Amino acid sequence: MQANASGDDASRSHGDPSSRQPPPPGPELGLPLPQRYWAIVVVALGITLAVLDSAIANVALPTIARDLHASAAASIWVVNAYQLAVTISLLPLASLGDRIGYRRVYLGGLMLFTVASFGCALATSLPTLAVARVIQGFGAAGIMSVNTALVRMIYPPAHLGRGVAINAMVVAVSSAVGPTVASGVLAIAPWPWLFAINVPIGIAAIVSGLKALPRNPGHDAAYDYLSAVMNAFMFGLVIFAVDGLGHGEAPGYVALEALGAVVLGYFLVRRQLSRPAPLLPVDLLRIPVFALSVGTSVCSFCAQMLAFVSLPFMMQDMLGLSQVQTGLLMTPWPLVIIVAAPLSGVLSDRVSAGWLGGIGLAALTIGLVLLATLGAHPDPLQIAWRMALCGAGFGIFQSPNNRTMLAAAPRERSGGASGMLGTARLTGQTLGAALVALIFGVAPQHGPTIALYVAACFSASAALISTMRVMQRANPSPA
Repeated sequence: MQANASGDDASRSHGDPSSRQPPPPGPELGLPLPQRYWAIVVVALGITLAVLDSAIANVALPTIARDLHASAAASIWVVNAYQLAVTISLLPLASLGDRIGYRRVYLGGLMLFTVASFGCALATSLPTLAVARVIQGFGAAGIMSVNTALVRMIYPPAHLGRGVAINAMVVAVSSAVGPTVASGVLAIAPWPWLFAINVPIGIAAIVSGLKALPRNPGHDAAYDYLSAVMNAFMFGLVIFAVDGLGHGEAPGYVALEALGAVVLGYFLVRRQLSRPAPLLPVDLLRIPVFALSVGTSVCSFCAQMLAFVSLPFMMQDMLGLSQVQTGLLMTPWPLVIIVAAPLSGVLSDRVSAGWLGGIGLAALTIGLVLLATLGAHPDPLQIAWRMALCGAGFGIFQSPNNRTMLAAAPRERSGGASGMLGTARLTGQTLGAALVALIFGVAPQHGPTIALYVAACFSASAALISTMRVMQRANPSPA
């Protein structure tokens, strides 16, 4: 009788169409269409604003310094204030997202960023602009800290690579085209418009995000404010030490800053080891594939920044090209990323990220070496295809690497993984910029060429670390 009952239940189950329908979309299965499209557009808009604003201010610094009657050295704080605020608050805000929900942190960051952009546009003195940039940086950190965690909520697991690819493509292209966008705006408008154009875009993203972005359940654990403060001071000291090393600061000060960062880092890590959901994600770093992906990301973004900073000097000072020619010949790099990143993102749902990352970073290494060995009078086509090779390699690597970092973390730790992804990128970029300054100071005549060779070394190291992941399997929970 029991067997027959079971058989009857099974036959009813097979005969009832409703029993064969998949469960409704939710946090585990992504958003339904077309809400998914609207949500990823909101995420892309926000991350574009945040990343673009970290790049466009560099081009406008001379103009800002003249208009605000500030020295060139003082005007650097327009860039440093933003970068510092982003870096010290990424992980604390990612941890907050795990607690109160990624949607709240993202929209809160977007609102703060939009208001601060308006403040930047109205600034009439350098101190006022620097303060507005700090606030803008905290808003950008809110966007960057949880954007990939939101992507994990938006896309079903089978299509996660596509969502991560879109996100990675937006980040890469925004970083690359920042100077070009800034030059275009400055050609037709004064510098405040670099910040004013963020306002309508930010408002549109906020309104759309309120309707489209998914909600995720948080947890009731108390927020670790002491760890957040320790994290901020640690990363702040690291940035000051690296920046001081690159700009020839007194060795004693650099050593003191580095020592302070190490001491704070030691006590921060000890504190995090006893936490179930640590702000500094030491639990995720115990997962081998996650830790290897972080190392790959730091090395690769360091290589990219070394190239992006040194190439304009090489092309203008060594090859005699104009600013316009330099901009045009560097364009193939971001353009190819637009094609390569989505393709590798789709492949990452089927092919090992270790192999894809290794192949892509090997191509980037070859491209960097070929750029470093250009002759004295290269044909524009020779420069362009080398740039395209670098862009293809970087695009192939980035999406699978980000997908692996996100998928290796438990779902409830998506915020920590997202924050660590952004922190790895910023750490690599900061280290790359400091190394360029150090190389140029030591060997000014051959600085660009040496910087490209160093970039190739970092890229090759990243390729090696990436292939090591082939021997690892992502563990869904920390060991």
